[in-house]
Amino acid sequence: MTFESIFVLLSLLGMVIALILDKMRPGMVLFSVVVLFLCAGILSPKEMLEGFSNKGMITVAMLFLISEGIRQSGALGQVIKKLLPQGKTTVFKAQLRMLPSIAFISAFLNNTPVVVIFAPIIKRWADSVRLPATKFLIPLSYVTILGGMCTLIGTSTNLVVHGMILEAGYEGFTMLELGKVGVFIALAGIIYIFLFSKKLLPDERIDDSVPAEEIEGGAMMHRVEAVLGSRFPGINKSLSKFDFKRHYGAEVKEIKRSGQSITGDLSQVILRDGDTLVVMADDSFVKTWGESSVFVMLANGKDNEPVPGKKKRWFALSLLIFMIVGATVGELSVMKELFPKVKLDMFFFVSITTILMAWTRIFPAKKYTKYISWDILITIACAFAISKAMVNSGVANTVAHYIISMSDQYGPHVLLAMLFIITNVFTELITNNAAAALAFPLALSISTQLGVSPVPFFVVICMAASASFSTPIGYQTNLIVQGIGNYKFTDFVRVGLPLNIITFLISVILIPLIWPF
Repeated sequence: MTFESIFVLLSLLGMVIALILDKMRPGMVLFSVVVLFLCAGILSPKEMLEGFSNKGMITVAMLFLISEGIRQSGALGQVIKKLLPQGKTTVFKAQLRMLPSIAFISAFLNNTPVVVIFAPIIKRWADSVRLPATKFLIPLSYVTILGGMCTLIGTSTNLVVHGMILEAGYEGFTMLELGKVGVFIALAGIIYIFLFSKKLLPDERIDDSVPAEEIEGGAMMHRVEAVLGSRFPGINKSLSKFDFKRHYGAEVKEIKRSGQSITGDLSQVILRDGDTLVVMADDSFVKTWGESSVFVMLANGKDNEPVPGKKKRWFALSLLIFMIVGATVGELSVMKELFPKVKLDMFFFVSITTILMAWTRIFPAKKYTKYISWDILITIACAFAISKAMVNSGVANTVAHYIISMSDQYGPHVLLAMLFIITNVFTELITNNAAAALAFPLALSISTQLGVSPVPFFVVICMAASASFSTPIGYQTNLIVQGIGNYKFTDFVRVGLPLNIITFLISVILIPLIWPF
């Protein structure tokens, strides 16, 4: 192996360790590795920056704004309230009514706002009908992931892989192409949840360490659960060094992490992204910080979602439908013939929808930067550079050759299965976009050396990188429901691991049939 190959492998190993240890935000970890490659001459400045101008990355940025517009229109809150059965019901009947619809919604919207809006409403509803919320919150996160597998815009990972395919000179995915296998995975996953989640998920874990209300200094204080986001200024600091009460006017009473409740000596606890803080605050806390990006979610047992007029809701939904239909129809050959000079793809319609939402004030245009998750965008942009470095250094070819030599007698089907497992393990341990970045050049090299079509390998990356069910750390929606549902790490393993296996089996069987080698 050359010096460049060894340097890249060691750098990638360090990157994976840093991501697992959560030393920095993923975007900064990946950016640090990219700068190392620049210093070593493995990447040119142009190659380093290409990801920042990639259509896939910019599409993800605009989809954040569109999802925020739908959220602020109040449409999602109204939808979930109509889906939830009122009066006496069972876990199975309630799941049957809500989960398929949520999966459909998440196929076209960013998963995080869907879970942020739905989770507190579902928890409040479960309490009112005397059903354990724990039977619904992990399924909520899982079906948003399953729904996201079905379309090009359902998850940022699909758009990242799509962008890498275009960069490699191949034709990318159409709007609904991934649904050819994603729909089968989603259906199987939802059926599995219907049949087994009631038995596998825990009963309600009563959290009475902090009262619902208390009087402090003559003022009524209320219990609020706050999930920390990546922009929270106290990340990686202890409460003794970061005065939460001075910053936010609320006192931390409990910290929930990995299903553990921390109530003693809170001043020495190091705060992490995804922690759920239980705080006592007055009525102004949620109003003041509800729109802030430092908290992923605030829940105080009340309905805090905006309820604008019907006209705004319907107009926002009309724009979303326009985007979906436009991107789907625009890929047809007849449209390409009618408009030869304009590429009517997803990027085109997402751009138009974003601008229309901004000018019609579906979301506050002056605050648009706060609704974009910049760390995810930097992670995606750096993922392109890391993928390029793996190709430039020869690492991709070397590793691909090694994998092929292990499976010479079995053919591409076994290699497809191995690529799924490698990608899926990475996505559970680090992040889905970083996993896609590591897997894509391997997929390209494996298919090139075998002399087969790379498309099945590209599709399997999309499925494997999204299938983050076995740990709460692989997907932000899992972290959100972990805190509000008071789940343990083992709850995700028990329910999620069979779902990983289901996704694996369907993927390796169906993908070669739909996209032949």
